[in-house]
Amino acid sequence: MNLLAATDSGFAIGYTIGIVVVLVVVALVVPILVLAKKIGDDASGINDGLAAAATNTASLKELTTTIDSAERITAGLERGRKRLGG
Repeated sequence: MNLLAATDSGFAIGYTIGIVVVLVVVALVVPILVLAKKIGDDASGINDGLAAAATNTASLKELTTTIDSAERITAGLERGRKRLGG
């Protein structure tokens, strides 16, 4: 009978420790999941903003062509001014 009481108390201690461990894990995982949800909700808006930025700045890759053309025009105007004596 004494062995039965010790076994029952051992199970109770084991279940109590198990429940505490599960509660600690839940307490650590829930904030992580909440943050992941917030990040997931914001990700769509961030992606839309990045897509808009890519669209708005796509023409900048042609900027070197524009600069080269402006330099050629400026050089031509300078040559013309020198020929005219200016």
